[in-house]
Amino acid sequence: MTAPYAPRWDGEPMNPPTAPTASGPSTNPATTTAAATPATATAKALRNEVERLRAENEQLSEAVAAHAVVDQAIGVLTVLGPIAPADGFTVLREISQHTNTKLHQIAALPADLASELQAALARHHQPATPP
Repeated sequence: MTAPYAPRWDGEPMNPPTAPTASGPSTNPATTTAAATPATATAKALRNEVERLRAENEQLSEAVAAHAVVDQAIGVLTVLGPIAPADGFTVLREISQHTNTKLHQIAALPADLASELQAALARHHQPATPP
């Protein structure tokens, strides 16, 4: 007859196996908790990191798209103005502050902001000096 608790190679007895219950697999703390906790913690940390990276990726994508719209609007202003690109950004920023609207929304140039745009361009327009 064999002993109910067979010693491990280091001489310490192993925990007895527990029979599965109706609620699920074995709940022996020595086998379940010790083995599952590091894996569970690692999986949770990885899920959190993936979620953080997805949010960061989304923010960066939005920033790149908004930057492109602003750059295009500055280009339009330099042609319409005619003003320098730095002044084009100043015009957009000024309109944004006067209308309490995000800069990238101003850069999309909605029709209801046309009068504000004309006024800002007039303030920054420098007539060409004759040679």
